[in-house]
Amino acid sequence: MSKLFSTITIKDVTLRNRIAVSPMCEYSSTDGFANNWHLVHLGSRAIGGAGLVISEAAAVSPEGRISYGDLGIWKDEHIEKLKEITDFIHEQGAVAGIQLAHAGRKASHHKPWDGGKLIPADQPNGWPTVAPSALPFAEATAAPAELDKAGIEKIKADFKAAAARSLAAGFKVAEVHAAHGYLLHEFYSPLSNHRTDEYGGSFENRIRLVLEVVEAVKEVWPANLPLFVRISATDWTEGGWNIDDSVALAKKLKDAGVDVIDTSTGGNVARATIPLKPGYQVEFAEAIKKQTGILTGAVGLITDAQQADTIVETGQADLIFIARELLRDPHFPLRAAHQLNQEIQWPVQYERAKWE
Repeated sequence: MSKLFSTITIKDVTLRNRIAVSPMCEYSSTDGFANNWHLVHLGSRAIGGAGLVISEAAAVSPEGRISYGDLGIWKDEHIEKLKEITDFIHEQGAVAGIQLAHAGRKASHHKPWDGGKLIPADQPNGWPTVAPSALPFAEATAAPAELDKAGIEKIKADFKAAAARSLAAGFKVAEVHAAHGYLLHEFYSPLSNHRTDEYGGSFENRIRLVLEVVEAVKEVWPANLPLFVRISATDWTEGGWNIDDSVALAKKLKDAGVDVIDTSTGGNVARATIPLKPGYQVEFAEAIKKQTGILTGAVGLITDAQQADTIVETGQADLIFIARELLRDPHFPLRAAHQLNQEIQWPVQYERAKWE
C-alpha cells in the first residue's frame, strides 16, 4: 500500500488519503459570498480524489480581505452557499476544511490579474489596513494603522465568530491562517512587529496573539474536530522568523490543542530571496514534526506522485498539501494512484474511464 493513499484519522475525522487541496485564493467573490465558481472549483477536486479539500482563505472580517474579491465568513448570510459546497464535498467522500484569515497590512489590494497593487483607502474597493506596527509591506505604500487593544480584541472575536459560522456551514476541519505575511504572521515576526507592549518584543509576546486566536477558536470549535494552523516557518531574511522559532511555536500550539502544522514559508518580506526548487519547504515540515511530535503538512512545488509518496513514506510529513498541480489537474489523486499502482474508488460516473 502506498503511504500517500493510506488513511489518516485526526480526532474523529478520517481522511481517505494524505492528499489535501491547499487553500488557493480565487478572488471571485462579491461581498465575501461563495458562488457556483467555488462549488465547481472545490467540488471537482473532491470528485478528483483528494482526501481533504480546504477552501481558500475566508476573511473573518471585511477589512481582513486581501482583495475585494475574497471569500468571506464574517456574516451569517455567507453560511448557506458554503453549506451547499461542504455537502457536495462530503458526498464525494472527501472532507471539507476552511482556512480562516485576516490579511493585516496586506489587505485592500487589487486582484492579481488587475496588477495586485495596494488600493489606497480613499479609492474604490479600498479600505484602511491594520497591523501590529505602522510598517508598510512594500516601499512607497501607505503604512497600516497600528492595532490598539480594542482592535486586537476585535480580531480575536472575529476569528471566534468565523469558526462558529464555519461549523454551521458544515466544515469538519478549521485552519487558522498564520502565514504568508498576513496579520498573525506579522505579529510573530520581529521584522513586522515593533510593539513595546505585551504583544511585542520578546518571542513570548510576539506569539501571544496567534495563541489567543487559537484559544478563541477552540471556544466554539468542537474538541472532536481537527484544528490546523498554517505558519511560515521562515522569513528567509536575516534577523527574521526562523525554523527554531517555528519549532518553539509548534510546541506551544500542540500544547494548546492544535492537531496539524501546515508548514509553508515566506510572504512577510517583499524582497526575500527564496530558493525555489521541488519540495523546497519539506525540510521545515520534517523538522517541526521530528522535534515536536505534532502532525505536519508539507506544501510547495510538490507536483509528482512518487515525490509526494516519498515525503509521507519517509516520515517527513503526514499530509501533502497541493496547490498549483491541482489547478492544472483536478484529478491528480486519481492519476497519482494509477502511477503508484493503487486501487482507489472512482466516482461511479467516471468508472468507464479508469485505466486498465
